[in-house]
Amino acid sequence: MIENLSFDSNDKRSVVLISNYLSNIISNESNKGNPIVFLCIGTDRSTGDSLGPLVGNKLNLLTRNNLNIYGTLKNPIHAKNLTETMNEINTTFNSPYIIAIDACLGKLNSVGNIFINNGPLYPGTALNKNLPPVGDLSITGIVNIYASIDFMILQNTRLYNVMKLADVISTSIHQAIIKSDLCINGSRMKLHN
Repeated sequence: MIENLSFDSNDKRSVVLISNYLSNIISNESNKGNPIVFLCIGTDRSTGDSLGPLVGNKLNLLTRNNLNIYGTLKNPIHAKNLTETMNEINTTFNSPYIIAIDACLGKLNSVGNIFINNGPLYPGTALNKNLPPVGDLSITGIVNIYASIDFMILQNTRLYNVMKLADVISTSIHQAIIKSDLCINGSRMKLHN
């Protein structure tokens, strides 16, 4: 498995590339019997930090079989409830595979990029918050530039940029789930032959 991947949300191929990568992971984890948990981190009180809840909202219609969504616009997962939510996930599910999704700040030429890392996400680092790392796989969208006044940068991030990233990430996940369902169902059918 590749450690780090980067995709430009403006590239029309990004949805296909991301969904292909994620569908293999979802299929493998589902075949192992591990429930898939999407942990969408952020808050709707800050435009730049709303990426996670926006993705969660878009994915909320997907909850089925082994898929579980935490973090929506209605019930966001943020610094104040992240530890409690992680405890709930680990109590509710046996060996969950957690895909953590969050907004991130970066260099000017990275704004609009989506990064997938085969490892945990470190939420709150841009705002110097001491939160535990979360996730087996992390998806971050660069919503704006990193600067010394990160709180103001997040507050003044264009909603268009955040929505574009949320659309690409959620569409990629939708397609990955469809592809992985086909793979899982196809392999089950082959096992019964």
